[in-house]
Amino acid sequence: MGLKDKKIGIIGTGKMGSSLIHGIINSKIVDSSNVYASDIYDLSLEKLHEELGIKVSTDNKQTVMNSDIIILAVKPQIIRTVLAGIKDDVTENKLLISIAAGVPISEIDDELNSGTKLIRVMPNIAATVGEASSAICPGENTTNEDVDVTLEIFKTVGTARVIPEYLMDAFTGVSGSGPAFIFPVIEAMADGAVYEGLDRKNALTFAAQTVLGAAKMVLETENHPAELKDMVTSPGGTTIRGVHELEEHGIRSAFMDAVIESSRRSKELGKKD
Repeated sequence: MGLKDKKIGIIGTGKMGSSLIHGIINSKIVDSSNVYASDIYDLSLEKLHEELGIKVSTDNKQTVMNSDIIILAVKPQIIRTVLAGIKDDVTENKLLISIAAGVPISEIDDELNSGTKLIRVMPNIAATVGEASSAICPGENTTNEDVDVTLEIFKTVGTARVIPEYLMDAFTGVSGSGPAFIFPVIEAMADGAVYEGLDRKNALTFAAQTVLGAAKMVLETENHPAELKDMVTSPGGTTIRGVHELEEHGIRSAFMDAVIESSRRSKELGKKD
């Protein structure tokens, strides 16, 4: 089952919702006339309508009734209110996808009618530039086709993989929080280059592109990072000197601890009412 003839609705047009809409339209997986969006803010809706030609409304029920697939791109604090307003319009033939951070499938399911098809997805902030990591967790009423179309949608803004929901905290540690671990690395590398005389603008560009290029090598070659590192570190050279300095400062344990602590915090937050 493809998406070509499907109608997609997005409730919430903040950063993540708008990024998904742009990804869907730019990838041409559906025509813009088959994309619906709703929000309480008229301004963001009008901008999307004028820029992309999608159908917009301030009425969530209208978006749901017109759509085969509904993406909930709302803040976790208001998801129950939103669900209460659309519950009876999400019929068994529709697929509901939630990207509300930290809200498990069971809590969303409790607010819906029995038999509703539900998938939980967690993209990260890089969706705003089309390079997200997205974890997909299917609910019990979903089919393989539902999972496939969800993957197709979220691959328009980056990489998407299916994982069991109990691993969502681990995903949060490495990908949800991960960009915040890398931004200081880019800044620090640029600072080092500035210290050595490079101007700030060029230093930031070179540092960011270096991180982007290294990540792309891991993804595209599928070689182990250690193997790729060995390709750059010649005996007695400049790189091995720098690698030694990083090891002296415990770079590996620092990054491991950052991911582990973020995952632990995600578990703690998930236990709260």
